[in-house]
Amino acid sequence: MPTSQLFSPIKLRDLELWNRIVVAPMCQYSAENGEMTDWHTQHLGSLANSGAGLVIAEATGVEPEGRISYGCPALSTDAHEAAMKRVVDTCKRWGTAAVGIQLGHAGRKASVQKPWEGGASLKEDAWQTKSASDMPYDDGWHTPHGMTTDEIAKLKQAFVQATIRADRAGFDLIEIHAAHGYLLNQFLSPLSNKRNDQYGGSLENRIRLPLEIFSAMREVLPASKPLGIRISAVEWVEGGITLDDSIAFAHALKKLGCDFMDVSSGGNSPKQKIELKAGYQVPFAAAIKKATGMPVMAVGLITEPAHAEAIVANGEADMVALARGFMDDLRWGWHAAWALGVEPKMAPQHRRIGPKSWAPARKYTEMKAAE
Repeated sequence: MPTSQLFSPIKLRDLELWNRIVVAPMCQYSAENGEMTDWHTQHLGSLANSGAGLVIAEATGVEPEGRISYGCPALSTDAHEAAMKRVVDTCKRWGTAAVGIQLGHAGRKASVQKPWEGGASLKEDAWQTKSASDMPYDDGWHTPHGMTTDEIAKLKQAFVQATIRADRAGFDLIEIHAAHGYLLNQFLSPLSNKRNDQYGGSLENRIRLPLEIFSAMREVLPASKPLGIRISAVEWVEGGITLDDSIAFAHALKKLGCDFMDVSSGGNSPKQKIELKAGYQVPFAAAIKKATGMPVMAVGLITEPAHAEAIVANGEADMVALARGFMDDLRWGWHAAWALGVEPKMAPQHRRIGPKSWAPARKYTEMKAAE
């Protein structure tokens, strides 16, 4: 049995992950007509053989207008579902990781260019964005339409239908995107939610829509499959969401059967002032875990295996998620295992590779031998 806590298994409902390393969702802006492409097959296929226990596919719009850009995937048609199933089938046939998906809606941060085209709001072929209120994200951004209660009801059904499709496509787990300034975060935040109905004002009202969506999704997702959520625990702006708000939200989610919380921060205001440092968001995850007992993922500037190990071993989080770390090193999970003295799970085609061929592992082994 491994002595590493990072490489110990964790069970979420009927899904057992062989380790606690998660590849966080990473937008690729490479879909066509909302459909995943060969890019996603090779991208997610490689990550499924990266040594992680779980790979979560990028933010996927529950309706076409919920995409961030024209290059982002959606999951609202048979064509979307079929393209996604091809990718999932490949990952699960050849990979060693479970595969999840992040479902969401970009709200007022939708209808933008791909990052390498500038990332600004579209001037041509733009679509009408929507939000909790008719407040743009920033100067130069589209002014969103404040959603009516009828539109909110349709949005909930879009999340339900996307959940059914994600299950049929073969995903092992679903994460709801309620972070980084996207639509559900816009409803949660007093900075962007200025409604005066049952979905605005008090914290109880602002968390109402995400809770209703979670409950509706949980009802149609098989009981064996985990359903969790990513949040921005704080907004780094005066008057925004506080950690106490997020803890109260987590308590409400736990009562509905939430299986995990992926704890990030920021993204809803250009005025944010984030104090960046290694593991800068870990204390938020630790506070939510301590207050609720809910399994949590820590994410954000976690790059070193020893740091990831310490986060789990110290009880600050149950899982650790990386994004750019895996973009930089597609075998980060293997290398972390060797650095921590653990044998990683590998596809048989890769088993000729080992720690002796990896320079940092050799250095670690030599250092330990000299102690």
